[in-house]
Amino acid sequence: MQGHPGAAALTPGAGVECFDGQPPTRPGPAFGAAAPHPAQRPGGAVKARSLSELGALRAALRDRERHAAEQAARQRAAQASAERARRLFADAVGPVTPLPHHGRALHAPAPPLPLPRQRQLDEAAALAEALSDEVDIESLLLTDDGLSFRREGVGPDVVTRLRRGHWAIQGELDLHGLRRDEARDRLAGFLREAARRGWRCLRVVHGKGHGSPGRQPVLKAKVQRWLGQHGEVLAFSQGSAPQGGAGALVVLLRG
Repeated sequence: MQGHPGAAALTPGAGVECFDGQPPTRPGPAFGAAAPHPAQRPGGAVKARSLSELGALRAALRDRERHAAEQAARQRAAQASAERARRLFADAVGPVTPLPHHGRALHAPAPPLPLPRQRQLDEAAALAEALSDEVDIESLLLTDDGLSFRREGVGPDVVTRLRRGHWAIQGELDLHGLRRDEARDRLAGFLREAARRGWRCLRVVHGKGHGSPGRQPVLKAKVQRWLGQHGEVLAFSQGSAPQGGAGALVVLLRG
């Protein structure tokens, strides 16, 4: 086959030979093939980077082994300490025979029943405030120029100062025109409110009985009985003329 002058003759299995007599050159890479990257060459950057990572890995493995060994040593020390304590206790107590298992299930004890403490307190307070018409305090009343009352342990000068207006009156309750039950409830509520406010000196107007049958004061004796039963009342006295005279009582409460 004839070709272009200067072209190479290709023989199967043979090398490349030029007709011009020049030595053949080594074939270069095929068209489009990338040259090998320097990092992929033997002894290049990849090899150096791999050695660095291998050293870090070895260091991490050594640290892990050291931590594991330290933890194991701590566990052995704790076990040895517990064993020493167990042996010390066993030597101090002596031989112990375990009790056989009873085979019964253990149940938690039943909780105690709730106590109605607030209801008990309310009932006690209601009982303390219960004002009865049947209680006779006539023997406790002082028969002077005006009926007065003072609790045991309270000096007579307290009643005198109370009658003379030594304490300023801080609250007043008028029971005019009320029936017995209404007057008793009003008085109990008034005393409770006075104690809550911290009042000490009160005036309770019960009236002189001019509008009652027989023109006799109905509430006067009852109010005296109710006040004498109340634990917060220290003393009371018939009011002076400016305070209402025979139609009112001046009451002193505990401070």
